[in-house]
Amino acid sequence: MTLSDRINAFSALGLFLEKSLADNTEELQELCLYAKAKNAWFLPQNTLMMLKSISQMLQKNNLQNWTDKYDLPQINQNPKKIGVIMAGNIPAVGFHDALCVLISGHILHAKLSSDDQLLIPFLLKKLLLFLPEIEKNIHFIERMNDVDAIIATGSDNTARYFEYYFAKKPHIIRKNRHSVAIFNGKETKEDFLKLGEDIFTYFGLGCRNVSKIYLPKGYDENNGIVPFYDTIQVFEDVYIHNKYANNYDYNKAIYLIKKIKHYDNNFLILSESTEIASPIAMLFYEFYENDQHLNEIISKNQEKIQCIVSKDAFFENSFGNSFDFGQAQHPRLQDYADNVDTMAFLKQIQ
Repeated sequence: MTLSDRINAFSALGLFLEKSLADNTEELQELCLYAKAKNAWFLPQNTLMMLKSISQMLQKNNLQNWTDKYDLPQINQNPKKIGVIMAGNIPAVGFHDALCVLISGHILHAKLSSDDQLLIPFLLKKLLLFLPEIEKNIHFIERMNDVDAIIATGSDNTARYFEYYFAKKPHIIRKNRHSVAIFNGKETKEDFLKLGEDIFTYFGLGCRNVSKIYLPKGYDENNGIVPFYDTIQVFEDVYIHNKYANNYDYNKAIYLIKKIKHYDNNFLILSESTEIASPIAMLFYEFYENDQHLNEIISKNQEKIQCIVSKDAFFENSFGNSFDFGQAQHPRLQDYADNVDTMAFLKQIQ
């Protein structure tokens, strides 16, 4: 089983997903319904959105260009057992880690999240249609007792446990991250609509969802904040979802009781704060003095930030996590969680 075999198989999986999505097959419809039955956050349209993103990611030229950067051997002569503890905050969020392990020729030992028990097995089972022999490299397990390295995703609290428990093994331990948006005062209605996608896709549950915006000092309320708020009114249907509505109602009650200044458009609360992570159904904002001040803020909080979105991705930094509005939820193969190169990590495991 060569690297070329694996690339061809994942590419075929991408084409299968692309065709299934285009045909709206009964199989995908049932998968989405079962996923929602297991996790109420996983609306069918969100699951389909993720599957579409995966299908685009798995285009053969994307896979080839991505793997070429690491000069991987055609045959991994010393495959290792890589334990992957997967998250379940958004549909199939653990797929990229599974892809990295398998495409590099290692052996996947995956612990599924209790919130996403269906989508990863579905995708990897379909992969076997195109490369049956890779089955020996795919294992779903409950305990990480017999692995050579660990990739684990969780909260800040679980990360501390992971770091202690797996301290003696090579590891990538991921913590909570969130994404931010930066305004410079030149934004248009179209930019605000795109930013709405970065905020509300997957109900704001992912690390690539924008939870905070940075505004230039003196940003005019009537010509800036209010137009932004009015424009994103098109996303008001998120309130129809019971879990989202419960979060909104709870946070609104807290802010009213405590008499904290905020904006409210009946489905999203906007409040000033220096914090990065806002609760579900809330968005924080903070003013920056100038470019230097903005760079200082971002640098200080870099370990808490997954993506930075801005008009035409004008804000650039050395971490390569700057995107245009509307692109946060469309990661490329090389856009790694926590900005840690998973493939480089896997290549060095000997």
